[in-house]
Amino acid sequence: MTLPDDLLIDAPALAALLRSGAAPTLLDVRWRLAGPPGHDDYLAGHAPGAVFVDLDTSLCGPPGEQGRHPLPAPAALQDVLRAAGVSGSRPVVVYDDGDQWAAARTWWTLRWAGHPDVRVLDGGFRAWRSGGFEVTSEEPAVDAGDFTVRPGGLPVLDAAGAATVAAGGVLIDARAPERYRGEVEPVDAAAGHIPGAVNVPTAGNTGADGRFLAPGRLRDRFAAAGVTADAGAVGAYCGSGVTAAHTVLALHLAGRPDAALYVGSWSEWITDSARPRATGAE
Repeated sequence: MTLPDDLLIDAPALAALLRSGAAPTLLDVRWRLAGPPGHDDYLAGHAPGAVFVDLDTSLCGPPGEQGRHPLPAPAALQDVLRAAGVSGSRPVVVYDDGDQWAAARTWWTLRWAGHPDVRVLDGGFRAWRSGGFEVTSEEPAVDAGDFTVRPGGLPVLDAAGAATVAAGGVLIDARAPERYRGEVEPVDAAAGHIPGAVNVPTAGNTGADGRFLAPGRLRDRFAAAGVTADAGAVGAYCGSGVTAAHTVLALHLAGRPDAALYVGSWSEWITDSARPRATGAE
């Protein structure tokens, strides 16, 4: 089955676009949860024309009570995107090193900000390099873009909204099972999950090659967790709203474009001791 071309693009298709002269704005957002930043990787080699944008410092707000990767201020985000050459009339393609977590969060952020045409390079830079396509260390000259940030392009959950979805719809916890169960917590200050959430780890959205599963397989995967036609509201969270954005993208591929992201995620949830925490398999 062909993946929807308004969400993903594969390496050969991107290479063809670059050769045709109809190049999209290309953003390199390589990132690691525990660092170091991906800029050194970008300098060592990237797809031609790609501009590096840092997820932590440029595409998210400062960490704090709203979580480790909160939404940025719209004006600050607009400045970042314009400096990277983003315009509303020109498609954007984003890629990371291959797990597609940072790329998905960037896709989500641009779509939330109102950009109509953003795609993720399926398989990321790993697929680009393994396909034998051109890699360069040359940083492109960037013409400033004119994109205007208009928040609200994709649905967002706050803590109260996440609790409501968990109680009456399907709230997906996209973290690894042991973190969901509260057995370990390597990043945040408390372990467990939001009561009523179901665990569907982000890692299962892709195959061994790092590319997203076909839409039918994704639909089956989410249906097993209760995401059916009559499921009501659907949302996703993780530790800080990065891997959950990958799950929101997978839900879009599976036919649920209404899926909402709890951006603050667990790292925000636990800042209020009055919010309940669950452990175990349910």
